[in-house]
Amino acid sequence: MINSALMNVMVKAARRAGRSLKRDLGEIENLQVSMKGPANFVSLADKRAEEMLYTDLNKARPGYGFLGEEGGNREGTDKSHTWIVDPLDGTTNFLHGIPQFAVSIGLAREGQVIAGLIYNPANDELYMAEKGSGAFLNDTRLRVAGRKQLNECVIACGLPHIGRGDFELSRNEMAALQPKVAGLRRFGAASLDLAFVAAGRLDGYWERNLQPWDVAAGLILIKEAGGTVGDINGGDVLTTGNVVAGNEFVHDALTKILRPLTK
Repeated sequence: MINSALMNVMVKAARRAGRSLKRDLGEIENLQVSMKGPANFVSLADKRAEEMLYTDLNKARPGYGFLGEEGGNREGTDKSHTWIVDPLDGTTNFLHGIPQFAVSIGLAREGQVIAGLIYNPANDELYMAEKGSGAFLNDTRLRVAGRKQLNECVIACGLPHIGRGDFELSRNEMAALQPKVAGLRRFGAASLDLAFVAAGRLDGYWERNLQPWDVAAGLILIKEAGGTVGDINGGDVLTTGNVVAGNEFVHDALTKILRPLTK
């Protein structure tokens, strides 16, 4: 475990928001739901969890900026630090009663993520990482998988759906990768996909058009677990949202296949 003052703040905030989400999961049919866009739901649970996180994190670190999925950017007096938060990654899973969702908290200093936490309250799995301190799942130190043959690897991905994504590009990516890997998976929560790579449960992962709060915590988790994560086309993942991750071999192999497909 990481017992720094910073991580203790993040864990406390995530667990409180997680308890609220777990209660709401048990009453999913009673949740009031509004539409942000086609097949992109936001629930009262989502908004409530973000306000809890903002309150707790702001109390512990007054002045830090806060970038959240629901509330947008809230500037702080400390311009060098920003919380990057997704209060409920995997909202569609959550609203269908699928226990694959997470609270995701990243902390950026001068634009670089220095700490991250991903918490699934449904199964009480808590992933955490802090720069220079390693990555952990609850009490267990994490290390990315060591496979070097792509045909032995299980890879996770995102898939476009109504109102979001490039269907043609996705089909081309699938066609290029399916004959080369042991299996493809789509779980529906980007933060947990990245956490699974850090834990060695997945060998690799890629997805396009993500937001900073989807990936911030996962970036440092994978790096601290000895993995490689970056933008498919070589840019800044927090800006482009096009992420590819794995151990060094898997990252490079996926990038070699995916990059030429970019329009």
